[in-house]
Amino acid sequence: MRKTPQENQDKSIVSLLTVLVDTNISQRTIRQNPDHLSQILDAIVAFANAHLLQRAQNKLAVLSCHHHATDFLYPMPGKQLDVRQIDGQYEAFSLVEKTVKQRLSHIICNAPKLNQPAESLLAGSLSMALCYIERVQRNALAGTKIQSRILVLTGSNECASQYMTYMNVFFTAQKLGVVLDVCALDKSLSLLQQGCDITGGQYLRLTQLDGLLQYLLWVFLPDPSMRQKLILPPPTKVDYRAACFCHRELIDIGYVCSVCLSIFCKFSPICTTCHTIFKVPGPLPSRPKKKKKA
Repeated sequence: MRKTPQENQDKSIVSLLTVLVDTNISQRTIRQNPDHLSQILDAIVAFANAHLLQRAQNKLAVLSCHHHATDFLYPMPGKQLDVRQIDGQYEAFSLVEKTVKQRLSHIICNAPKLNQPAESLLAGSLSMALCYIERVQRNALAGTKIQSRILVLTGSNECASQYMTYMNVFFTAQKLGVVLDVCALDKSLSLLQQGCDITGGQYLRLTQLDGLLQYLLWVFLPDPSMRQKLILPPPTKVDYRAACFCHRELIDIGYVCSVCLSIFCKFSPICTTCHTIFKVPGPLPSRPKKKKKA
């Protein structure tokens, strides 16, 4: 039987899903109940295998974001694990599950101990995910179209100190055509919400972990082109406030350097980023009062 042009076109399209999971133990969700990490991991493994099950050409990558480093959980750097079929489970699914859990266990056991909560390196992890996607696209066969997207699962608080890295990642992803999806497991994340809006991704905040897998399969499993035909949660209003470079806080009105575009909440005669010297603004000229006509 001859294959239709649509079937040939489907085989040339590869969907690359990169899952970035925040495994920082400083997260309030994990700090209050360490068993939540296992619950999140089981949901991610089931979600990742569902993505591979959709099409034989689909590709997957899973990254772990910690307070000190970012590591690949799948595919495993170097030689892959030797996994045999167990209880009728598909070997590829067994490989994903065992590789992710074994790698994460090794990372957590060898992570430096914390005396106080530390922020997660989410912005740097997103940069690494983009580099991996770019490498896969360059090594793809001729005529293969790769549709890439990144899914972030995090329960960390907003980190305005990584504002510049976030913005660089968001606009780079937009230029590369990479869709950014975010599943917030605790508080609302305005910066990552901006990234979803810029790249055309989906943002979802969960107030509790019950039903995490159902939300992942419902909201984030379909490709961005298919989401327009589904009834998804309505988009929330995006907070586009910028973070000042002096206190790393979101501000409504600020001063912008005309050279490097750094943002400050208060006027400074010298830009702390590029060291440009500005003229101190003088008092505003007063306008002469108009004389009343007799």
